[in-house]
Amino acid sequence: MRKSVRLAATLLVISSGFVACSALKTGVQSDDAPANPRDVSNVPDAVPRAEPLSRYGNPESYKVYGKTYYTLPSSKGYTARGTASWYGTKFHGKRTSSGEPYDLYAMTAAHKTLPLPTYVEVTNLKNGRSVIVKVNDRGPFHGDRLIDLSYSAAAKLDILQYGTGQVEIRAIDTQQVATAAPPAESVAVPDATQANEALYLQVGAFSSRGNAQRMQADLQSQNIGAVRIVETSTAAGTFFKVQVGPLASHTEVNRVTQDLKTLGINNSHSIVR
Repeated sequence: MRKSVRLAATLLVISSGFVACSALKTGVQSDDAPANPRDVSNVPDAVPRAEPLSRYGNPESYKVYGKTYYTLPSSKGYTARGTASWYGTKFHGKRTSSGEPYDLYAMTAAHKTLPLPTYVEVTNLKNGRSVIVKVNDRGPFHGDRLIDLSYSAAAKLDILQYGTGQVEIRAIDTQQVATAAPPAESVAVPDATQANEALYLQVGAFSSRGNAQRMQADLQSQNIGAVRIVETSTAAGTFFKVQVGPLASHTEVNRVTQDLKTLGINNSHSIVR
């Protein structure tokens, strides 16, 4: 399996300018997952909150391997699509560009130009899974990669086994919302006395209707059953939720859940309507 790589620049304030310190990694280095990894399926997303800019890692510009990068003055309105990679044990415990130690089990990421810190929603364009991470590091300085994800974030997006994946990232405006996650929905499955309730399996939530429609079409082509898109407006923005159903019983919920897992969708959850 091809492993992703990461080259990190840790930037320190020195007098009136910024320079890369000795933590700058040179050359292309291999990276690995933990030998005995924890189960990260229940690791919560980063919770967006308003924070001052880090003392470190926010120069107006900096240079790595002869290329100059310009730090964005603000992340407001930032969206982009590109290749995501991930980094693991080689950098675990080492200082990030913001000064925080890198924790491969935390929901964090590295980006070349976003202000540190910035909270972003990352969506895997292949399977529709989304996570929220805190950008607290610089990188990846390899090829045309857009963002470097922590081990946990990559695992939850199902990118680990491929090394890289195509993603959409959207910066979250922490001045407007305390969290960018959609409001929590009930995941309880009704008992027999609630048989008149409609059951659905939610398989994805997107900020883009087009991404939701693509996932809907992919699922319908696999004969999963009826697939709908529910538009929800929240303080965090508008989300397009892809849901399979209605499903008639617990047995059908379990059957469809297993069918979804064969398609690589492991994070579906039941909701009641």
